[in-house]
Amino acid sequence: MRLLALDSSTQRRSAALLMDQQVSERIAAGAPQDVDLLLPLVRELLDAAGCGVRELDAIAFGAGPGAFTGVRIACGVAQGLAFASNLPVVPVSSLLALAASSAQDKVIAALDARMDEIYHAAYERVEGQWQCVSAPCVCSASAAPLVAGEGWVGVGSGFKAYDAVLRERYAGALTGVDATAEPSAAQVARLAVPAYLRGEAVPAQLALPIYLRDKVALTSVEQAALRSGGQIAQNGRRTTPI
Repeated sequence: MRLLALDSSTQRRSAALLMDQQVSERIAAGAPQDVDLLLPLVRELLDAAGCGVRELDAIAFGAGPGAFTGVRIACGVAQGLAFASNLPVVPVSSLLALAASSAQDKVIAALDARMDEIYHAAYERVEGQWQCVSAPCVCSASAAPLVAGEGWVGVGSGFKAYDAVLRERYAGALTGVDATAEPSAAQVARLAVPAYLRGEAVPAQLALPIYLRDKVALTSVEQAALRSGGQIAQNGRRTTPI
């Protein structure tokens, strides 16, 4: 199988090419507004492999949740390439890709969602297959869904931004934390293959980012409320699981 994968759900931009179970990856650091980083990475990968876009079976992308602009960039590039070559698209949860970056089997994935919140999910790998234990949501670190048992590893920028809160929340459950872990196109590619085989690929026009909330910034009033220890109204916010 030949599959191109993209991810820009964090500050890092990455592209990966999976060919016959081998994965090659290119990575570039950038700000959320950097829209011109992914395509050069794609070009490098395809040129190195001597492969054209039309020779691929599918295109996958990290669908979020994550940086609002970054997720839209990955989706837009995946859609554009897929439209041009009549290829299906495989959306992959960025939280699942984050969990898969760990070598552990019980993973709590948390990305800093700003606005005093995290994107959160928990996964367990059973016989080589990932199972969702706690569905993706957006929440405060102090209200992160609890998990049963011990032996969990926390990964992602949420554990950097809210380390003390999350360690207290999961006291007795955590055996380790890797706050530097990030989703990557390589993991998106590996996860996209079984998703593709399960029939989860969609036409390019139906490939959409995963948004767990509608608001992407606080008003000045809400920022002041947070600084003073107040609460933010939940208007317009979704916590619907993926």
